[in-house]
Amino acid sequence: MPSEVHRRAFLQLLALAGAAGSVAVPGLAEAGTGFPLASRGKAATIVVGSGDFPGVRRVAADLAADVERVTGVRPAVSFDVVPAHGPVVVVGTLGHSPLVDGLVAAGKLDVTGIAGKWETSLSQVVDGRLVLTGSDQRGVIYGVYEVSRRIGVSPWYWWADVPPRQQAELHLPRERFSLGTPHVKYRGFFINDENPALGTWAPAYFGPGKAPGFPNGFNHLFFAKVFETMLRLRANYLWPAVWGRAFAEDDPLNHATAKEYGIVMGTSHEAPMMRGIEEWNRHAVPAVRDAAGNITTPGHDPYGGTGEWSFRRNGEAIKAYWTDGIRRMVREDFEGVVTLGMRGNGDVGLPDGDGIELMREIIATEREILARETGRDLTTVPQVWTLYKEVQRYWAKGLRPPDDVIVVFTDDNWGNIRKMPDLSLPPHPGGYGLYYHFDYVGGGRNYKWVDTALLANTWEQLHQAYAYGNDRLWVANVGDMKGNELPLQFFLDYAWAPAALPVERLSTWERSFASENFGASLASGIAGVLHDYGRLQSRRKPELLNRRITVDPAKDPATAAAISYDDRMTPFSLVNYRELDTVTQEWQDLAARTAKIAARIPAAYRDAFYELVQYEVQATANLYALRRAEFTNLLHAAQGRASANTLAAVTEARFADDLALAEKYNTGIAGGKWKGFQTQPHIDYGDVERYGPNAPWQQPEKDNVALPDVIFPAVKRIELPAAASLGVAVDGSEQWWPAAPGRPVLPEFSPHQSAPPQYIDVFNRGRAPFRCTVSTGAPWVLVEPRGGRVTEELRMTVRIDWARAPKGTTTVPITVSGAGGSVVVDAVVRQPDLPPSWRRGFVEAGGYVSMEAEHCSANVGAGEVAWRRIPDIGRTGAGMTPFPVTAASRQPGAGPRLEYRMTLFTTGPVTVWAFLSPRSNVLTGEGLRYAVSFDDAEPQVVNITTATGADDTSMNRQWERTTSDNVNLTSTRHVIAGAGPHVLKFWMVDPAVIVQKLVVDTGGLRASYLGPPESMRWPW
Repeated sequence: MPSEVHRRAFLQLLALAGAAGSVAVPGLAEAGTGFPLASRGKAATIVVGSGDFPGVRRVAADLAADVERVTGVRPAVSFDVVPAHGPVVVVGTLGHSPLVDGLVAAGKLDVTGIAGKWETSLSQVVDGRLVLTGSDQRGVIYGVYEVSRRIGVSPWYWWADVPPRQQAELHLPRERFSLGTPHVKYRGFFINDENPALGTWAPAYFGPGKAPGFPNGFNHLFFAKVFETMLRLRANYLWPAVWGRAFAEDDPLNHATAKEYGIVMGTSHEAPMMRGIEEWNRHAVPAVRDAAGNITTPGHDPYGGTGEWSFRRNGEAIKAYWTDGIRRMVREDFEGVVTLGMRGNGDVGLPDGDGIELMREIIATEREILARETGRDLTTVPQVWTLYKEVQRYWAKGLRPPDDVIVVFTDDNWGNIRKMPDLSLPPHPGGYGLYYHFDYVGGGRNYKWVDTALLANTWEQLHQAYAYGNDRLWVANVGDMKGNELPLQFFLDYAWAPAALPVERLSTWERSFASENFGASLASGIAGVLHDYGRLQSRRKPELLNRRITVDPAKDPATAAAISYDDRMTPFSLVNYRELDTVTQEWQDLAARTAKIAARIPAAYRDAFYELVQYEVQATANLYALRRAEFTNLLHAAQGRASANTLAAVTEARFADDLALAEKYNTGIAGGKWKGFQTQPHIDYGDVERYGPNAPWQQPEKDNVALPDVIFPAVKRIELPAAASLGVAVDGSEQWWPAAPGRPVLPEFSPHQSAPPQYIDVFNRGRAPFRCTVSTGAPWVLVEPRGGRVTEELRMTVRIDWARAPKGTTTVPITVSGAGGSVVVDAVVRQPDLPPSWRRGFVEAGGYVSMEAEHCSANVGAGEVAWRRIPDIGRTGAGMTPFPVTAASRQPGAGPRLEYRMTLFTTGPVTVWAFLSPRSNVLTGEGLRYAVSFDDAEPQVVNITTATGADDTSMNRQWERTTSDNVNLTSTRHVIAGAGPHVLKFWMVDPAVIVQKLVVDTGGLRASYLGPPESMRWPW
C-alpha cells in the first residue's frame, strides 16, 4: 500500500455511516447542544468575504438556498459584515478571508493539518459562530456542501429530483471536523456519447448553444448544473461533451462559469492543448490525397493549412491551432490540466503512424508552446498524457514523458484496467492516473442505455489502482451522467478516501446511498434492489441480449476465425438448464420487489425513485421478458408450434411496455422536466438491413442521428393447419419429434443433480386442440402431469423416485401419445454407488461438476499471499483473487492455491473449464497465468492472454468475445485414473486473476452462457 495511506489514516478511517458514504460525517445535534443553523423559524446569518474566491461566495448562497429547501426559511447572506446578534456562519478560505484569518491569528482557530493542504476542509464552532473554512477554494466548497448533505440535501437534488428532507430545526455539532485531504488529486468525469439522450434533452431544456450553426451545443446554464453537482460530490475535474460539441465555442461563458465554480477543466484523450477536437472539425476541411500522398482535392483550415489533422502533413497549422488553445487558457485564466500527445481524428490512431520519435516530437512541441505561452515553469502547469487504446503502445515501446507529466493508464472500455505501474522500477515523478468507463461506444457493442456497473467489479479495479500508487488523476466516462449516478458517486467517494472503503463496506455504502436519497426506513430494501440490479446486469450488457458468440471447437480459440457472432440469437440457452427462463425470472422477481417498494415510497420521492431505481430495473426486466418471448417465438416457429403466434404477441406487448416506460420518464415524472432524455435505442442493435454495416456495434442510427427502436430480430407468425398435429420436444434439444431422426433422449438423471428437473414439451402444430397421454416403462419414473388437453403446448416434468430406482444406469422409455401419433422418449437414469468415504465435497451428476469459486474446500496461502473473496464479482457468485493485489508472480505449484474436493464417477479424460473475470495483463510479462492440477499431479499452466488471443490494444474479435461475455473461458485436460474422491487445485501464478467458477466436464456438459448450476456437495 502507498505510504500516503498511513499519513492520512486519521482523516479517512473514521466510521462509514455518514451521509457522505466514504468518510464519517457527524449527523445533526440535539436542540440546545449544537449550533443553531435554523431554529424557531429563524436561520443563522451566513457571512462571507467579498474578496474571497468566486466559488466560495457562490457556495455561501447555495447554503442559504439549501437551508431554505429544508426549513422554508432562507438565511441572510452578508458580505464582510458580521451582525451583532443572532447565530452566524462564517464561510471563508484560509489566506483569503479576513474573518477566518483573524480567528487563526488570535489563536482561536487551529488550522494544523489544514493549512497548506489540497482541498482540505474544516468546520468548527468558535466564539459561538460556525466557521466553515478550508485550505483552498474547493476545500471550503466541499465543507459547505457537506453541511448541505447533513441537513438533508442530496447531491442529486436537481439531477435526480431527490427532495430535501423537510425539518424545522437544524442544529450542527460544535466539535471540530474535517473531510480530510483527498487521496486522488484530480477526480472527475467525462460527459461523452451524449447523443441522443443528453444531446436531445439539454438544448431543449437550457436553450441552444451559442456557436452560429451549432444549436445542439451545451451552454453555460447546462454546465452550471453539472459543476454544482460535481462539487456536491467532491469532484473537481471535467472533460466536457465532445459529440459534435465544442465547450469553448458553444458558449463564451462556459470557461468563465467553470472558473466561477472552481472547476478544473480538461479535454479528452484525443483533444490536446485545451482544445476540443470539434473546434478543429468545425472549421477545417481535410485535403484528399492519392495513394502516393499527392493532394487530389485541396483542403483548408483557419491557419492556412491543408485541413488535415496530421502533424507530419499539416504541422504548422496544427501548432498554431494548439497555440491558440493555450493562449485562450492564459487569457481567460481558468484552472486546467493540459492534455498532451495526439491521436487520430475520430478516436483512432494517428494517420502519421505510431513511431516513438514522432510522438516524442509532438509532446516536445506541445511543451514548447506551453512554456512560451504561459511563461511559467512547466512543473507548475498540470499536464497529462493518457494511454488510451493504441497510445499504450508507445509506453510499451519505452517512451516516457517528461517527469512532471501525469501518465494516465486506462481500462479497456469495459471496466478492466490495462496496465499498472511496474513496482520494480522507480515511480514516475509526475504520478499516475486512471481513465475508467461506465459507458462506451465501440466494439463489440455500445453500452449506454442504463447503468450496468457492478460495484464489486469497480471496487476491485479501483483498489488495484490505489494499491499500485495510482493517485494523481482519475476520470470516469459516465456517458450522459444521468443514469450513472450510483457508479459515478461510488467512483468519486473511493477516489476521495480509498482506505475508508474496503470491500467489506460495499453493502454499507449502498445503504448510505439509498438512505441519503430516500430516507432510512426504506434504505435497506432499496439498497438490496440496487445491489441485485448491479449483480444481474453485470452478466451481460442489455444491448447484447440478441448476440450469441460461439467458438468453433475445430479451430484455435485464440484466433478470430474461430469466433462467430449471431445477432439474431439469445446468448442464454433456450433448452439447457432452463437458462433463459431462469435469468428472465430473476429479473421479474427483482422488478416485483421494486414495485412493492415503489408502492411504499412517499409521494414526494416517487420521481427520484423512478429515475434512480425503478426505471432501470423495470425496463431491463421488461427487456429480458421481451427477449425471452422473442427468441422462444423464433424457436417455436421453426418447430411449427401453435404457441409461436402467442409469443409474437407477447413480444410486441413487451415492446409497447418498453416505449411506455420511456414515455413515463420523458413526460410523466418531474412535471415533464426530462422530456426527450429517455430516447436511447437498445433493442435494434445488429439490424444491418435497416441501418448499415456498423449495426453489429453501433446504435441504430442514420446520418449520425439515432433511430427509434424496432423489434430485432423480427418475430415470426405461422399459418397453422386446421387439424391437430402432435409435436414433442425435450429438455436439452432444439429438435422436435417425430420430424427429427431417432428417439429423443432426456439429459441424464442423477440423484445428485442440481440442474432443474428434466421436461418434455408436448405441443400442437394445428389449430384444433387434442388430448395427450403419457406412459412410462418403469413405475419409478414419474411424469407430471401425465397428460391432458393440448391447445398450444403442455410441459411435463419428469422426476425419479430414487428409493425405488435400481443402482447403475438404466434407460426407461416414456411414450407420449396424442392427435393420432406417438413419440417414445428415452430417460437415462444413473444411480451410482456413493460409499460414505466418498461423501466429501462436490458430486458429479449429469456429466459434470460445477463449482462456484468461493466454495473451495481449502484456501491455502503462501507466505503473506492468499486468495480473497470478492462478493458477487462473478456472473453467478463471488470471485476469488490473490491478495495483496501487488503480490509478485509465483512459480506454478509454489503459490497459494484453492482446493475443491469432489467425487467423480467417470474415469479417463476430463476437461476443467475456468470461468475468469476478463482481466488484462496489467504487469510486464508474457501474459496472465494460472495453473490447475488434480490430486498430486503436476500443475498445468494456462496463459490466459495467449489462450484466448484477446488483445485490448487492437481490440480484436477475441477481446470482443471476452468483454462481451464478461468472462475469460479457458480449459485444461486431465486424466482421472479411478472413480472416487479427488481434489482439484487452482494455483496462483500471476496476480490479477479472478476465478469465478470452475466446471469439470466429464462428458455430459451442455452448452450454456453462465455454465451449469452449481453441483450438490456434501454435507448437503
